[in-house]
Amino acid sequence: MTRSPNTLIPDEFSPAPSLAALDAVEVVAVDEFGGGSGGAGLDAIGVIVHDEGALPEGIGLDRDALARAGFESKAGQTLLIPQAGNALIIVVGGGPADEVTDAALRDAAAAFVRAVPKAARVGLRVPGLGSVDADAVGRVLTEGVLLGRYRYDALKSEPREARLARVEFRIDGADLAAASAGIATGLVTARATAIARDLANTPPSHLTATDMAEVAEMLGGRFGFHVESFDRQQLIELGCGGLLGVNAGSAEEPRMIVLRYTPDGEPTGHLGVVGKGIMYDSGGISLKPSDPMHLLMKMDMGGAAAVLGAFTALRDLGTTARVSGWLMCTDNMPSGSAYKLGDVLTARGGKTVEVKNTDAEGRLVMMDGLVLATEEGVDAIIDIATLTGAALRALGSRTSVLLGTSQPLVDRVRDASLAVDEPAWQFPLERKYRRQLDSDVADISNLGGADAGATTAALFLAEFVGDTPWAHLDIAGTMQSDGDDAWRSKGATGYGARLLAEVARGFTPVS
Repeated sequence: MTRSPNTLIPDEFSPAPSLAALDAVEVVAVDEFGGGSGGAGLDAIGVIVHDEGALPEGIGLDRDALARAGFESKAGQTLLIPQAGNALIIVVGGGPADEVTDAALRDAAAAFVRAVPKAARVGLRVPGLGSVDADAVGRVLTEGVLLGRYRYDALKSEPREARLARVEFRIDGADLAAASAGIATGLVTARATAIARDLANTPPSHLTATDMAEVAEMLGGRFGFHVESFDRQQLIELGCGGLLGVNAGSAEEPRMIVLRYTPDGEPTGHLGVVGKGIMYDSGGISLKPSDPMHLLMKMDMGGAAAVLGAFTALRDLGTTARVSGWLMCTDNMPSGSAYKLGDVLTARGGKTVEVKNTDAEGRLVMMDGLVLATEEGVDAIIDIATLTGAALRALGSRTSVLLGTSQPLVDRVRDASLAVDEPAWQFPLERKYRRQLDSDVADISNLGGADAGATTAALFLAEFVGDTPWAHLDIAGTMQSDGDDAWRSKGATGYGARLLAEVARGFTPVS
């Protein structure tokens, strides 16, 4: 990638290091570990144990012995049992046997690999599920293991954990062909999330807007989607006053990155996706108040990262719709040329916006992308953005805020969020709050007051979608995790990549 001459970045640095790691891991479904050799060649074998029923053979302990060791089969609990000269045995709590869900299995798989960070060759047994949807189980186990082991160590001299080389899943009662198909899907979706995590975890000097465009070109060539990037002059010609206004204080050029996926055969619909790509957000003139907050702001492009991650999965998931994405990328910096409070920006399409806070910049860059999506004639738009602190304060770090103008589209997004365990909760798009965005000098202002911040931000965005069905995900809370939490590794979570891919793969027009 092209680098500023005063930025000392290693030549071998990659903003997507997970690609090489995931290319190198082999994930398979098996009848017996180690090809029938009892796990020979594996470093660790995990066994999911529920709170009742007979224990699988090979653990070497009964329930009383496990209880004396403090193991109660609670979800996510693990206990290591050393074996002389053999693979470690790890019992993994699966909770109540009658409450097994896809999400619980994904979490258990993540708990297993976290318990053995130095193991490169691992096996996980899932016993006694009764009627098994082998495809779904293969997918969620793969996601759990790969995302649970994820670490961003691109800039470390030595990795903290072993790279996975081989993963074997023994799923009792499962059809191996179906489980293998699920594993193949899980590899694709885990990769999408890992790429989104890599991008959001990358330091801001290592991943500028122009770098993001180059990464998108590389990923598009590999994963089958077209990429076009627009520089400052082209954005001027397009009239993208929001993106240009936010970029005015930066020494780095902005980029609008347009992604286009076209399926084989007649498309079943055309989905538009818009991602906020603030590569670093200082707050601009409305400077953010604290170092901890500033430290997180390399992740303010988490929406754009999720969109780009999702696009890497579309071809391999057999997506039947056309999908177009707009990544609105710049940093937001204070300087003598920065946009100011009281300035009026003109969005693509001509709507004028009074700037009442330069730290409400995400909606300003998004408005241009939303207008362009409507001009494209897409059947529906989903946008995803680390938009408001109000979303974090309302729902915390596990659940995103979801709003929209089309209930059928909102329902699809919510259903997808449940399927991939990236929770989203619908807020009302209360139109009575719209007057908080009124301006004396422009068509609208970019700030709606202290209350209902997630809703007024969504109402601002709704001004730019016209009659196109639209759903909005505010991921300010879910973009990162303060610590390891099941499959959510510390740092950027990659929230939204799997969710968007799930919506897109079978998308058809909505009302």
